[in-house]
Amino acid sequence: MKVYLSGEIHTDWRDQIIEGAKGLNVTFSAPVTDHAASDDCGVAIMGAEDQKFWHDHKGAKLNAIRTRNAIEAADVVVVRFGEKYKQWNAAFDAGYASALGKALIVMHGAEHQHALKEVDAAALAVTETPEQVVQILTYVLTGTLPG
Repeated sequence: MKVYLSGEIHTDWRDQIIEGAKGLNVTFSAPVTDHAASDDCGVAIMGAEDQKFWHDHKGAKLNAIRTRNAIEAADVVVVRFGEKYKQWNAAFDAGYASALGKALIVMHGAEHQHALKEVDAAALAVTETPEQVVQILTYVLTGTLPG
């Protein structure tokens, strides 16, 4: 199973899922989580920009190539909304995955339930912890419940 891990990049939730899923037949992919590299990829490859808008525009387009390809290749897309920052890219990823008919798992805390109600409605599962995501992957792949 191919799983794309999208969303917030400021905590180790991806590492927790990858570690917890060891032994399962799962391949993970993710966006570039080095914030500076992600922001600057466009100008680093295609040249500097005087205006911040065009700097960001180049980076966003290159990241979209990576993200769209990874979501299209995935069987399951996990999208994490963190507490600290608004993850507009995560909302796009959730919508894109849903539009493609991908199995979508959304992860966020209770404080975002109202704001993300439409995103949650598109998901096949809404979780709060990486452990719950691992338990879902385990159940989907093996049919076993947590011990």
